[in-house]
Amino acid sequence: MSYPSLDLERELLQSHRLVIGVDEVGRGALAGPVAVGAFGLNADGLHSMPTDLRDSKLVTEKKRAPLALQVASWGQPSVGFSDVGVIESKGINFALQEAALNALENFDLTGAIVLLDGSHNWLGDIGIEVRVMIKADRDCGSVSGGAISAKVERDSLMAKLGQEFPAYGWEGNKGYSSPSHLAALRKIGPSSHHRLSWLTKILADDNSLF
Repeated sequence: MSYPSLDLERELLQSHRLVIGVDEVGRGALAGPVAVGAFGLNADGLHSMPTDLRDSKLVTEKKRAPLALQVASWGQPSVGFSDVGVIESKGINFALQEAALNALENFDLTGAIVLLDGSHNWLGDIGIEVRVMIKADRDCGSVSGGAISAKVERDSLMAKLGQEFPAYGWEGNKGYSSPSHLAALRKIGPSSHHRLSWLTKILADDNSLF
């Protein structure tokens, strides 16, 4: 298992006041919003990273919420959302940018740099430098902090929505594709929280995801 470090953050903080690690959650879901987590780290936090911090995909659901609390005590987490209406009308890339800007509104960006998980800058021009790094959610503590914060908040939201729409099993699948989720879609159709443009092929072809 890979562990995140603060090696890159330590380097960046030599010339910047704040490193903001950014990652998205929910890009590939069939229902619910996308979320973007941003985690601000300054030099004071270089020696206090939670020892259990990992890429959110490598942390069990039971451990994520307590870990997110540790992350919140370590630095400054902020999570932004963009709902299904935006995804449907403007596209997923626009929605991700909107969610990221919502998250970044809580920071003073003076002297800050964004460390972004991925292979390209999907944030666009936000007025400060953006450093892009593949697997940053795995290797960089600040990005892991943003990812776990976004994962916990989005999962909590999907569980609440699941109480209103229990047939889809969102408490378990969080809006992602699963056999029970797909079966419910084919039986009762989509809800107001589904990304309809993503479902056309699925609902038309029972074999589309198998």
